[in-house]
Amino acid sequence: MSSYRTSFFYDRQIRRFLQQFIRILSNFQVELAPGPEGEQVLQAVPVFYGDASRQASQILRSNSENTVKSVPAMAVHINALNYDQKRTQEPNFVSKINVRTQGVDPVTGAPNGKQGDVFTVERLMPVPYKLTLKVDVWTSNTEQKLMLLEQIMVLFNPAFEIQSTDNYIDWTSLSYVLLTGIDWTNRSVPAGTEDTIDIASLTFELPIWISPPAKIKKLGVVQAIVNSIFDTQGQLTDLSIGSLSNSGLYNPNDATANWTGSRGRSALDLLTQKVITFSNYSVVYHGNTLKLARENDITATDVTLTVDVNLRMKHQWVALLQQYGTITNGTSQVRLLQANGSEVVGVIALHPTDDSLLLYTPFGDTLPGNTIDAINAIINPQNVNVNTHLVNPNTGTRYLLLHGIGAINDTELAPAWNYAGYPPLVAEANDVVEFNGNHWNVVFTAAAAHTVEYVTNLTTGSQYKWEAGTWTKSVEGVYLAAYWRLVL
Repeated sequence: MSSYRTSFFYDRQIRRFLQQFIRILSNFQVELAPGPEGEQVLQAVPVFYGDASRQASQILRSNSENTVKSVPAMAVHINALNYDQKRTQEPNFVSKINVRTQGVDPVTGAPNGKQGDVFTVERLMPVPYKLTLKVDVWTSNTEQKLMLLEQIMVLFNPAFEIQSTDNYIDWTSLSYVLLTGIDWTNRSVPAGTEDTIDIASLTFELPIWISPPAKIKKLGVVQAIVNSIFDTQGQLTDLSIGSLSNSGLYNPNDATANWTGSRGRSALDLLTQKVITFSNYSVVYHGNTLKLARENDITATDVTLTVDVNLRMKHQWVALLQQYGTITNGTSQVRLLQANGSEVVGVIALHPTDDSLLLYTPFGDTLPGNTIDAINAIINPQNVNVNTHLVNPNTGTRYLLLHGIGAINDTELAPAWNYAGYPPLVAEANDVVEFNGNHWNVVFTAAAAHTVEYVTNLTTGSQYKWEAGTWTKSVEGVYLAAYWRLVL
């Protein structure tokens, strides 16, 4: 026997249509004689598949000529399978679709919310066939036959739709069932006493498709840098030579992100713009600087500054970027991907004294929009300079408090903050207070805020984010590999 089996395939396609058809006929019932107390008695009618063969008939008789078939029952078998030339389409057509799977945690096996493998599926044109099925309805009397046929026939008006599989890329899974004929009985008239079982035959047609095997290609992770190959004069640039590099990695969690375009650059500059993403470096955004970090430098995966980062480790920006091009101070960019899919875009410049740092200036309109009016400063209300902050404040002056002030059990009730004739100020840590022209009052109660809020400090120009019960810098923090990119 030959061991060559490459051309063999069997996907149980016809079998699945048979199974779906048999499910249509399942769970029908007939009514028997009333029970001892006059209650209604119903009996489910079994459905089985069996070809009209000697072996099948012998099995139905339990290998005995003295066994009477149990009724009522229904038997399904294939009556014909013919090529349906009327539905023939372009036989050489190939449909290509891309499929992205959900990532799975390698330890727990549970979905991790990230993108998994990417596949390209090439589907060949399926072949059309017409499947003809016959259903034999076995009954012992006419009343049983009428009960069953009345339940069955109302379903096919004009057809009954079925689906052989729930695979959404299977373009042959849908079909429908047509009732094309009914043979009322197999008995002759008048019926003899030897004919104890009456059989009514129903004929059904299903237009189906038989599909050849699909070709599935698994795509590897994109690890290439593609830059424009023409300069502003329409000539090939030096950067186009070897522009495919193995150091790039696109963001695997945002397949729809727009990774093209530039901010603050002319249309001519875009012709030679080079976008680089890194698979082996994270970046730490703190203050107005960006610092490189390796995986071993980070002991947690949080993207806030609470992550433990070994900032003493110095990785040189210049040494890394020499492989890809030259930074243009004030023009080159770094883009930081946010959790909501947006990007913070800012221009960069080399640090004058430290090669491990880049100076970073984000564009204001790429920062998250403020949800709270800007504050004048962040202060400790228990240690505030009264003459600087509280003497003759302007209407609308706002402060973010680091500590509570004026608690109910505070006998002094924060006298520096209070005005005669008005309620005393009682505020908690993280609250925002405002002077309304007459007295101070709380305008943001942190304990009652359960959504993400943004506010800008006018003194420093920094934006802060309220989330999970704490204030942090809104966009400062650690951006893991593939959550940031460099635009030269």
